[in-house]
Amino acid sequence: MPSSTPAWTRRGFLAASALGALGLGAALPEAAVAGPAPATVPGGDDFAGPRRRWRELTLGTGFDPAAEPYATVLRRTGDQARAHRASMRPAAGSLWPDAPFDPPAGITLSYARLFTMAQAHAQPGTGLTGDPGLAADVLAGLDHLHERVYHPGTVRYGNWWEWQIGSPRLLLDTAALLHDAVGPDRRARLLAAVDHFVPDSAIGPYTGTSTGANRVDLCRIVALRGVLGEDAAKVARARDALSPVFPHVLKGDGLYADGSFIQHTWVAYSGTYGCVLLDGLGRLFALLRGSRWEVTDPNRRIIHDSVENAFAPLIHDGLVMDCVSGRAISRGVRAADPDGPVQSDHQRGHALMAAIALLATGASPAERERWHGMVKGWIARDTTSPVLTDPQFGVADLARLAAIAAGPAPTAPEPVGHRLFPAMDRAVHRRPGWAAAIAMASDRVTHYENGNGENPRGWHTGAGMLTWWATGHGGGQDTGGRHTGDQYTDAFWPTVDPYRLPGTTVSAVPLADNQGGGWGAPRPAARWVGGVTDGEYAAVGQHLKGLGSTLEARKSWFCVDDAVICLGAGITARDGTDVETVVDNRNLGTTGTPALTVDGETRPAHDGWTESFDRAHWAHLAGHGGYVFPGGAPLTALREARTGAWRDINADGSPAPLTRRYLTLLRPHGIDPEDACHVHLLMPGAGPGALADRAADTGWLTVLANTRDLQAVHVPSLGLTAANFWAPGTAGPLTADAPASVLLRHNGPTATLHLAGPLRTGDPIELIWHYPVRNVTSHDPTVEVLETGPLVRLRIRPGTACAPHGCRLALRPARRSG
Repeated sequence: MPSSTPAWTRRGFLAASALGALGLGAALPEAAVAGPAPATVPGGDDFAGPRRRWRELTLGTGFDPAAEPYATVLRRTGDQARAHRASMRPAAGSLWPDAPFDPPAGITLSYARLFTMAQAHAQPGTGLTGDPGLAADVLAGLDHLHERVYHPGTVRYGNWWEWQIGSPRLLLDTAALLHDAVGPDRRARLLAAVDHFVPDSAIGPYTGTSTGANRVDLCRIVALRGVLGEDAAKVARARDALSPVFPHVLKGDGLYADGSFIQHTWVAYSGTYGCVLLDGLGRLFALLRGSRWEVTDPNRRIIHDSVENAFAPLIHDGLVMDCVSGRAISRGVRAADPDGPVQSDHQRGHALMAAIALLATGASPAERERWHGMVKGWIARDTTSPVLTDPQFGVADLARLAAIAAGPAPTAPEPVGHRLFPAMDRAVHRRPGWAAAIAMASDRVTHYENGNGENPRGWHTGAGMLTWWATGHGGGQDTGGRHTGDQYTDAFWPTVDPYRLPGTTVSAVPLADNQGGGWGAPRPAARWVGGVTDGEYAAVGQHLKGLGSTLEARKSWFCVDDAVICLGAGITARDGTDVETVVDNRNLGTTGTPALTVDGETRPAHDGWTESFDRAHWAHLAGHGGYVFPGGAPLTALREARTGAWRDINADGSPAPLTRRYLTLLRPHGIDPEDACHVHLLMPGAGPGALADRAADTGWLTVLANTRDLQAVHVPSLGLTAANFWAPGTAGPLTADAPASVLLRHNGPTATLHLAGPLRTGDPIELIWHYPVRNVTSHDPTVEVLETGPLVRLRIRPGTACAPHGCRLALRPARRSG
């Protein structure tokens, strides 16, 4: 388990990210600045080829160093290298005065600066290319670190990651760039230090910290150490140690068959650790390609499949959804580098794009064309944070991405459909022009992750947080001229009220920073979390148990054509505090004043305004979309300017105050509610006319049940009946004899039924649809047909993964009932 020492190097700004997030990497291959590369030697002892490939991966190929955006990046590399060189002050406890060796993050920072200096030496266009004095200073720095702290005589202290991943990765990358200048004797000393801190046992049993993305990082270190030390056994050991990363897992860290990715045992982490895994594997596959150590494990196919199965569904218009980025949501502007790269959902999305672009170099032609089309589309649509000017990238990643943007692959649009990720309690619903994500928590997946001084107030991110983005029509820009793609990018996390995250049902019980413990420890004793989907629509549910409170509720989201139907029931608490459902909490930026219209009347737009409505039917926020409250419901609306700083939620964050305006819509449940409930529709991008029409159309939606035992809806125009059975029961025409999630689509003479078992016991479930059925025309092997005729009765063996199990039905003529 990582130490409590605050250290942003973990996955961010000190080249610890898989993409070198210092934003300084990349250049031409070795031959471009250091003469011809050594000839490839046929046979098993050829280390020159992999060494050359690693330089190419690091420094880039196929770009003009005098052209933009490369020239600016190269000049920036040179400028930063000069600054690092000028500020070096070797001392007993540091190499730079602001980077002491205790905590060990200072060691990693020192290696990061030496790596920047080595890149300035190796790259063209930096103003320091080939400077012998610069190379000598880098070597002196390596010697100083070796002599003072990073050597076999040191007993590790502080955060393990700095010693085993952060520092050795940068040390080896630096040694690779200055390979000839390092020389055999110094190289042997440096590699001995790496062997000490990253022994072969680090990539032994697949357990502890040597899993998932961490395992890939460790294998990367051992493989490159083997290449630089010409140790064939080391390279082979690293290659073989990758194999446990490939197969789908059933618990703990790794990729799941449903596309989920977990790291730190309990945390949904596709957006950060998943990116590290994908990028690291892309680099290792490329390093070893064509050598006698090439990765040939057939399970590597799972990694390629994960691009479209696990990662692409979570990227929207260039950003990766925050609900799969763990504690990284608390990273924005660093106090130590207030003018440097800003971490955000877009920045993390760009990093994933670059990882996909890298992995594509070894993909099949058909895969490569599909992936290039996706990346090309994301680049084109990201108007919030243009990809090809992202300062996190060096020229190597920029060159790959720019080539895709200019390439022949057809630009892929955002997909339409639903993806449920039961193993990480996440769901993503996409319709034309908008996307939404639901984040939940269970005894398998944490409420939130905190650690290393990061994200101490992310308490309610797993309490049914519903994030959404609308593009085009009603969702392009608000009246402040800001893109709604900025919604969670623009200082959302340091300024939003952490007790009022959008979509959540929460108690006002005050919570302490890091409430519940760190590293994914805060998990509710709730098992029924998940749902079912047919790939287009979905029924999603969460048995909610509040963090640090007695709050309990059942929440359901029925995801349909133009809306997310949100239900809450059994909302109960005994804490003596208010409970509310946050219909939404929209970030309006620094100057945004979009009009709020409630039931046809425009409400005031000034900060400090608040109003309660006894029976609101619909609400519209200009430039965003709106909400419908079937039959009318109590609603509280407020506008406020909130001020916070990244330092408030991250020990390494900037203390500079930030102010953003918010429009908050609340459904109050009062103090200590007993079996309270709510129903509303979220309609992203919808205009006031569509909202008013939907509110007036009492036949569009029938709520069949909304209790602690059963939540179900019927939408006749869609032929949809969907139900979350928290207990055995009947919802309209559907009866289940055990807890289940059910989706029925009835279309003329045919219908489809899908069921999942969110309790994951594996016990069989019997489902009855009370409707005349001629026969079951097809069904999954897990579905047993017990009876057809006046009704259909099925027995489903749902397994333990909350996977959907479906069948197709041919119907008898009858009055339509469901």
